[in-house]
Amino acid sequence: MTPFPMSLWIKICGVTTVGDAELAVRAGADAVGVNFVPSSKRRVDEETARDIVRAVGARAEVVGVVADWPADALLALRARLGLGSVQLHGSESPAALEELLPAAYRAARIATSADVDEARRFGGTRLLVDAKVAGTLGGSGHTFDWALVAALARERALIVAGGLTPENVGAAVAAVRPYGVDTASGVEGNEPRKKDPDKVARFIDAARRAARAAGLDSGPGVDYEPGRNP
Repeated sequence: MTPFPMSLWIKICGVTTVGDAELAVRAGADAVGVNFVPSSKRRVDEETARDIVRAVGARAEVVGVVADWPADALLALRARLGLGSVQLHGSESPAALEELLPAAYRAARIATSADVDEARRFGGTRLLVDAKVAGTLGGSGHTFDWALVAALARERALIVAGGLTPENVGAAVAAVRPYGVDTASGVEGNEPRKKDPDKVARFIDAARRAARAAGLDSGPGVDYEPGRNP
């Protein structure tokens, strides 16, 4: 059994508009991600992020996705925008993460068992695992071998990302039994900055069905309270 017996946590990442944030939350997402990484196709400015927080922040966690920011700048960003947490997607060290806990977690890129061992070095309750793809920090649309992280999901509040879609998220939940799942490109149509309402709804439904089949609590989702959730 998972040591984190909460409802499956579902995050729709790379949200770029208030409208898409609203549709994700209406469909049952527990969190939405706003991306501040300069190289990302889904990057938003602070004004847009603030509007998203104002629109959905009382009903869902808004996660700021960043890479290699100084701790003081991240603390200021989190306070300035009212973000629920920040997701570190760069080359941040375990010590850098410690300065930001508890409202922060590390994203680890996984291709081998050695990558899993490296991920274990990072503290905090949550840990996100993504596909390790050369030249990208994440959001590549690629999956990885979920069997590599099944044991890690028994140790941590593990969030599985990397190429998840409405078609494969159920298999990921069954294989890993994670704390949460995260998708960006997997619920988009032809535009990388626009979420597809049908795909969002089908992704969340498939994830919750798989959680129920695996004996996990499948919904309605994590009750989000700023500062309370891990």
